[in-house]
Amino acid sequence: MIAEFPAMMLVALAIDWLIGWPHWLYARVGHPVTWAGHLVALLEARLNRADFPRRLTGAAALILCVAAAFLPFAAAQALLPGHVPGIVLGGVLAWPLVAVRSMHDHVAAVERPLTDGNLPEARHAVSMIVGRNPEALDEAGVSRAALESLAENTSDGILAPVFWGAVAGLPGIAVYKMINTLDSMIGHRNPRYLHFGWASARLDDLVNLIPARATGVLFSLASDKPAHALRVMLRDAHGHRSPNAGWPEAAMAGALGVRLSGPRIYDGHVAPEPWLNAGAPDPVPVSLTQGLRLYRRAMMLLVAALVLAALLPIITGPS
Repeated sequence: MIAEFPAMMLVALAIDWLIGWPHWLYARVGHPVTWAGHLVALLEARLNRADFPRRLTGAAALILCVAAAFLPFAAAQALLPGHVPGIVLGGVLAWPLVAVRSMHDHVAAVERPLTDGNLPEARHAVSMIVGRNPEALDEAGVSRAALESLAENTSDGILAPVFWGAVAGLPGIAVYKMINTLDSMIGHRNPRYLHFGWASARLDDLVNLIPARATGVLFSLASDKPAHALRVMLRDAHGHRSPNAGWPEAAMAGALGVRLSGPRIYDGHVAPEPWLNAGAPDPVPVSLTQGLRLYRRAMMLLVAALVLAALLPIITGPS
């Protein structure tokens, strides 16, 4: 008998790669991540107040949101039929929580105009996936921002949910996505969220420890120079401001032979971030084409790893 959780993730990835999350479906029902966002926003508006102890109320919001994600998906997991029907149904339920198609499409939307020399359109496209001011970015800056987003979000949006789904089934992938949504909305180091979002940010760091490093390894193995990419990752990842994002970003920088991260402007202020793969040239438009190719290869390796995990009970079982 195959392992059901990794097999479910294979089904989810296959569906998402084939059709993504169609616009007509989003227009009618939205998306589970936007539903989670509405809950986070509601609790934040009610609980993030100066007259409350913000770390305590932020932790309470985290617990409520995690419970809201865990309970329905745990119930669904318990009600799934056995064997192949359960794997297929579980994969369908997990499908909205992976983003393998949309990640590729968002970066391709930057690659096309940048390759054609249309910098204003490329700036607009990259503004959809990064938080920095696109008007301050030149061609190299747009390329760098898109590649960094591709690297980091491959970990957060694909490998991490698939990892937790393969380990803990539907509750695992649902709880991960809720934690990641909390971090993206309230895990910021500014006066409003510094204390309220502290617990969510720390938990997001924890649940991404393994996936971020695994993503870096996948990028390295998928590259033309895996040993070099691994060396760059191991050397430079710790210098990143994030305990996790530096791993896939450094691996991608080494794999593509470009430098990433470095100083950037947020809200009119220069953040003096160190370079990943310092000494390499800046990325150019063709680097995005190469980055997307690397991404597709890494996804093929992820599928191969899931197939192996799904077949492991058969491989290791009694003859």
